[in-house]
Amino acid sequence: MKKNELKKIVWNLVLISVGSVICAFAVNSILIPKQFLAGGITGLAMLIHYGLPTIPLGVVYFALNIPIFIFGWMFVGRRFFLYSIAGMATYSLAVLVPCPEMTVRDPLLNALTAGIITGIGSGILLRSLGSAGGMDILAVIILKKYSIRLGTTSLVFNVVLMLTAISRIPLEMILYTLIYIYVSAYFMNLVVTGLSQRKSVMIISNQWSEISDAIMTKLDRGVTVIHGEGGYSKKQQKILYSIIPFQELARFKEIVRTIDPDAFVVINNTLEVMGHRIGNQPHW
Repeated sequence: MKKNELKKIVWNLVLISVGSVICAFAVNSILIPKQFLAGGITGLAMLIHYGLPTIPLGVVYFALNIPIFIFGWMFVGRRFFLYSIAGMATYSLAVLVPCPEMTVRDPLLNALTAGIITGIGSGILLRSLGSAGGMDILAVIILKKYSIRLGTTSLVFNVVLMLTAISRIPLEMILYTLIYIYVSAYFMNLVVTGLSQRKSVMIISNQWSEISDAIMTKLDRGVTVIHGEGGYSKKQQKILYSIIPFQELARFKEIVRTIDPDAFVVINNTLEVMGHRIGNQPHW
């Protein structure tokens, strides 16, 4: 058990370190040289850094995180909290390391590139059991309490941040920054939950027993049988409910079509799935 726990700790620290370095690279190579803002606490730290350039960005970011970590200690799990301290320290140090500036001149391409890099880095961070601090902690609290996606929370907060910064930053840079923030939020959601997305499916068919057996044997997925009744016909019906990974969706549809081409099938996106073997919610 001790060896497995050590591997788990090392793996999470690797994810945190890699994600922090990727995010810091986007800040130092694109955002600061192009005078963009970032999202969340990093964006606030950059505003302060632009006004007081003698204060290193990493120092400002670390100082702003102190009250957030006090808040996180009360509402977030201790394990997530401790890993996030490591993430905050790594990120604060990483943004102090100079990086060569990206040679791309088009500001739109810079915004898109920075958004992709930051989104991937943030997603890697949140695939671990921690974060780099800042808005990540607040977003996780909101996710746990209200099931609002991480990227959505960041997007709303960042729009408010941009509106407050509009008096100090040229409007053109604000608009490019909004593009960066949107792209970053999209790729963060993709990395955190999109790559392990699940679909909920409901099937109404006279061959419900054969379809149920096929899902359990061929896809190795559980099935719940719900007793229903037709609203008009008053006929008793069996409704199958299951959770299917996105990668197996094509096989699932082929199985249903083969058994009953007239089956009524509804496929829905899921925000999160919690449960043994099928869950895609990170355990914060």
